[in-house]
Amino acid sequence: MKLIVGLGNPGPKYAGTRHNVGFDVVDELAIRWQIGMGAEKFHGWFGVGEFRGERVGLLKPTTYMNRSGQSVLAAGQFYKLELPDLMVVVDDHALPLGRIRIRQSGSSGGHNGLEDIVTRLGSDAWRRLRVGIGEPVGEMKNFVLSGYDESEKPVIKASIKRAAEAVECWVAEGPDQAMNKYNVDAKEMN
Repeated sequence: MKLIVGLGNPGPKYAGTRHNVGFDVVDELAIRWQIGMGAEKFHGWFGVGEFRGERVGLLKPTTYMNRSGQSVLAAGQFYKLELPDLMVVVDDHALPLGRIRIRQSGSSGGHNGLEDIVTRLGSDAWRRLRVGIGEPVGEMKNFVLSGYDESEKPVIKASIKRAAEAVECWVAEGPDQAMNKYNVDAKEMN
């Protein structure tokens, strides 16, 4: 089984914010894969299904960003998940708006949600897909909890679709192929 976890904060107050782009990517995958996300399980919204013959789980932790590891650990233990079968989708202010980057492991980069997952799992040897939310303007907390400007909305919408495609590639073809295809600027592909 592959587990794809989108990080974000629950509730309408946070919907559509930069910090919730992980939730948005999981929502896109749920639509593509026709997986219901209504089950409250593992301290989050959870659904399970299949993509190209592979069993897949989708998880959106409801623990709030800084305690995301609680949800990831619960799901991972239940399914006896191997760390390389975990993909966490997260916002990244160090990447330009709309850019995506897949990594096989690595540090939290100062992201509190990733840091909590590393701490609770006792390892950073799991996959992550970072989605660029643009360079911070003003205080970081206010920036990540803000929505997108009208000019940014088409860019992030395309980025969410591209991130979902990258996850599909990871599930079907593996991490190396996904990194080779998607760790380039979308403009470079045209």
